[in-house]
Amino acid sequence: MRDSNISKYKIAYSVMLVGVMLYFVYRMVLITIPYFSFRYDVAFLLTKQAVIHISIWRQAFYIHIATGTFVLLTGIFQFIKPVIRKWPKVHRQLGKAYVILILFLTAPSGFVMAIYANGGVWAQTSFAITASLWWLFTFLAYKYARKKKFQLHVASMYRSYALTLTAVSLRLYALILPHYIHLHAAQMYTLIAWLSWVPNLLIAELLIWRYKLRGSPIPGRS
Repeated sequence: MRDSNISKYKIAYSVMLVGVMLYFVYRMVLITIPYFSFRYDVAFLLTKQAVIHISIWRQAFYIHIATGTFVLLTGIFQFIKPVIRKWPKVHRQLGKAYVILILFLTAPSGFVMAIYANGGVWAQTSFAITASLWWLFTFLAYKYARKKKFQLHVASMYRSYALTLTAVSLRLYALILPHYIHLHAAQMYTLIAWLSWVPNLLIAELLIWRYKLRGSPIPGRS
């Protein structure tokens, strides 16, 4: 009876978590759509008037926002056990899409955008590190999957998706922090640049460490 209740709790928790993530994907779609009017006076682009004439930055920006939502969405299904167990081909195909998008489009375009990021050198450094680690952990996840080292694969995916979630956490911090912390705009943006990914990665490491300490396989694929 107790095992049954625990199982039901885990299912309910998983459904809730997926629902929350799908909501964030939906919000990201709503945020992204206006940019495809290709006008330069839309939201974030109003802060980029000094670099918007640079072709490589514009290309990187539109590639990044066009692929970012798909990465966020496909990544969700890499951690859902019923998908992994009942539809392994779906898991693999979505995983391939996730890897290809990040390695060839989303992370490289993020690195280009980092070079021109608002907030000065410290914000630029933060975003450059994010893009680099994102690429690295995603590549490692792919490499370990190919070698069938699935626990290392899952650990790398935890780290990769933690950095994918930077897109969500950055916007949450940008929405919440100004109400509680009063800084100059450049200082606030730099703070958010670091907060958007460092805690995410620390949480991923904590989860990985917890499962290793318990001697149990990391949820995702065993």
